[in-house]
Amino acid sequence: MQMTEENKATDMSTPTTANGATEKSKKESVWELLRFAAIAVLIVIPIRIFVAQPFIVSGSSMFPTFENGDYLIIDEISYRAKDPERFDVIVFRFPNDKKKFFIKRIIGLPNEKVEIKGSAVIITSKEYPEGLQLEQPYVKNESNNTESFQLKDTEYFVMGDNRSASSDSRYWGAVTEDLIMGRALLRLLPIKHIDFWPGYYQQSISQK
Repeated sequence: MQMTEENKATDMSTPTTANGATEKSKKESVWELLRFAAIAVLIVIPIRIFVAQPFIVSGSSMFPTFENGDYLIIDEISYRAKDPERFDVIVFRFPNDKKKFFIKRIIGLPNEKVEIKGSAVIITSKEYPEGLQLEQPYVKNESNNTESFQLKDTEYFVMGDNRSASSDSRYWGAVTEDLIMGRALLRLLPIKHIDFWPGYYQQSISQK
């Protein structure tokens, strides 16, 4: 078939239109990618800095609640609105080396007296003048200590759930509130153990 000049012009212009559309599509894709990246940065970075931080468990001091290598997200904002509570699982700066981070469970609160008799833990305070013996179902490996600690303002007594293999307040003292980074919010790894508020426990009133 013989191609006329009109047909030639039409056929030659078609690729140009297609190329132009392709270039426009590429620019739009790049722009969308950049916009998504900017939004992600604006959202993720403040969250990482002010709200939550990742934390990888190292060691067995919190076994069986947490195991070595567990990947956690730490809530850093809750304690700005309320005080830490008994039984919270917290991450904090080690008092003797603030570059190190530990994970333990809060046992004693400010101005309380903590007595340890064998594996039993007894709290004495204005709220519990006769003493409150803690129920500790999260403890599997018990220890045999006889200690007594009087906490001051802003001081917290912390212990690992694996009592026989934990370096905690029994050995190096209380943790002051300014050293507490946050509490365990989410366990992401291992996948089979994903959960919110891992290690959560509250002693019921009937057990007081």
